[in-house]
Amino acid sequence: MIDFLKNSFDRLPISQENKEIFNLPNCITMVRIAVMPVLFFMLLSPGRFFSLVIAILFIVASITDLLDGYVARRYNIVTKMGKLLDPIADKLLISTAMIVMIPIGRIPAWIVAIFVIRDIFVDGLRSIASSEGLIIQARALGKQKTLCQVIAVSALLIHYPIFGIDAHIVGMAILYIALILTVWSGTDYYRQFHRDVIKK
Repeated sequence: MIDFLKNSFDRLPISQENKEIFNLPNCITMVRIAVMPVLFFMLLSPGRFFSLVIAILFIVASITDLLDGYVARRYNIVTKMGKLLDPIADKLLISTAMIVMIPIGRIPAWIVAIFVIRDIFVDGLRSIASSEGLIIQARALGKQKTLCQVIAVSALLIHYPIFGIDAHIVGMAILYIALILTVWSGTDYYRQFHRDVIKK
């Protein structure tokens, strides 16, 4: 299936310059971004059915994060646009899902604020390091934080009990784990920044 999609994109009548943007991995990433307004509008009527549909959409969109990276590496379609879009799409998807749940009382605003502030803080450190010619690599703690966020947000989107399990309670429990990892990983990034940038 992936080979078929890749070949289909290769046959599209677009210039080589545009293929830098409109290749298969980037289009998968753009689909992930396109899910965000759907999350917003569907959560305007957060009943049991729509909550489950939204959660499924969010999970599928999150899985595409693994898919676009796999496709880019397998077919050697790693582009500057892809490197820019992919992390932005990840953060936008998770942040949007959390922000739209604040008005309906599914997630505390202060937790979302910490997540957003941490991401801006880490991106700022990376930008400063990049201007000095240094790359701050993604850390294992950051990846674990993101995984916990995805699981927590998925459960909070479901919200209602499912298979005898209270999805909201499960989501909040995992969200607090993600919160701890968020603060911990942010501190870890700063330590690396201080060691590699400030001291040098």
